[in-house]
Amino acid sequence: MAAENTQTPHADTVPEPKAVRKAVAGSAMGNCIEWYDFGVFGFMPAILGQTFFNAGSTSEGALATFALLAVTFVIRPFGSFVLGPLGDKLGRQKVLALTVLLMSGSTFVIGLLPTWDQIGIWAAILVILLRGLQGFSAGGEYGGAATFIAEYAPPKRRGFFGSWLEFGTLVGFFLGATTVTLCTIVLGDAAMQQWGWRIPFLIAGPLGLVGLWLRTKVEDTPLFKDLEGQHKVAKSPLKELLTTNWKSILHLIGLVILLNVGDWILLGYIETYLKDQLGLEGNTPLLIIMGVILAMLIVIVPIGALSDRIGRKPLLVACCAGFLALPIPAFSLMEGSKTEDGVNSLMLIGGLAMLGGCLVLFLAVVASTLPAMFPTRVRYGAFSIGYNVSTAAFAGTAPYIVGSLVDATGNTMWPAFYLMGAAAIATVPVLLLPETNGLSLRGVVSSRQPTTKPSVPAPVAS
Repeated sequence: MAAENTQTPHADTVPEPKAVRKAVAGSAMGNCIEWYDFGVFGFMPAILGQTFFNAGSTSEGALATFALLAVTFVIRPFGSFVLGPLGDKLGRQKVLALTVLLMSGSTFVIGLLPTWDQIGIWAAILVILLRGLQGFSAGGEYGGAATFIAEYAPPKRRGFFGSWLEFGTLVGFFLGATTVTLCTIVLGDAAMQQWGWRIPFLIAGPLGLVGLWLRTKVEDTPLFKDLEGQHKVAKSPLKELLTTNWKSILHLIGLVILLNVGDWILLGYIETYLKDQLGLEGNTPLLIIMGVILAMLIVIVPIGALSDRIGRKPLLVACCAGFLALPIPAFSLMEGSKTEDGVNSLMLIGGLAMLGGCLVLFLAVVASTLPAMFPTRVRYGAFSIGYNVSTAAFAGTAPYIVGSLVDATGNTMWPAFYLMGAAAIATVPVLLLPETNGLSLRGVVSSRQPTTKPSVPAPVAS
């Protein structure tokens, strides 16, 4: 359940527009780096599986890499239980600077690792350890970044500014895919297999330095600074959030199941689907996914701004309805696009557009909706724990589970069934979610929900 928002007849202290832009840029850049790494892993799974796990075939290599992604996601909740409460106790800015440093540094070091051919099983062990460190740091990244933007953004524009966080997600995924694609085109498959795979990982080093610089150039959020000034920072944030906000955390877990499954089926599994089921070869699957991401980048910020006018809930309801009704038609259309002469482009684009259109509705409002579910004293930790528990269970595991089910049964509709199941689960918490559009985050004081929209925001941080 979302938190109650109590209001008194005074205005929020509105940060300078320049400070808001810096906060958005720093948050989005860190998220971009996190998803750049996922994009690199997601777009050369076969190569990495053979490089680090000595996989005997392309499909075995892909499954090995998907399994590595799944292991990484399992680590994320542990990071959220440590880094999230630290963000509530020490400040958002300090912890976010740490997460971007750990994520980019781990990705960079993977590019320096020896391969299975060079050191045997130690290659697999080292990459698993580094992915574990990435998962740990990622456990404190997204919840903190969303909290940072939400606490800086004016209440009536939180949808617009929050959408830039997921814009950073898509840019990161796009950059990862682009880097892999360009390296493959320029170097060729043989060179990519031997040494070219290192280049995308090494690029994360300078990207991380840019992200760290951006995050150290912006002050902590006005709401957290108010808490510090009034000596109201939670002394034991983890205990407080688990005892007073556990219902809201469960609510959030149910909400983001659909986001996680949708993200990783569309952006993580589809590339393998296009190769294995439709027979597309070379860089064509990568280019198709890059086209889908570009289309989502074009519309995500306008949709976020739209949520400031019509509310978040109508868009979330539309997303759930779309994922309940459209996955089977979408995958049927994509499978029907395969012909003796190749692939019918219009049918393939139509199927991908159904899935991408549903997903972007959720992506555009997630960073403005979820922070309003928790009070300021525990917002970072509660958000991070709920989000990452759901992510560990349903995000990184999705490509592996779906791919395994397709391989085991021969039924290529399993991705559609999985999406529909996630939508069915998420529909319940979406319908229970009250509208938080325009509500000030300053007045959020308990785990009960507001029933009406306040006329003015509250001055006292909670």
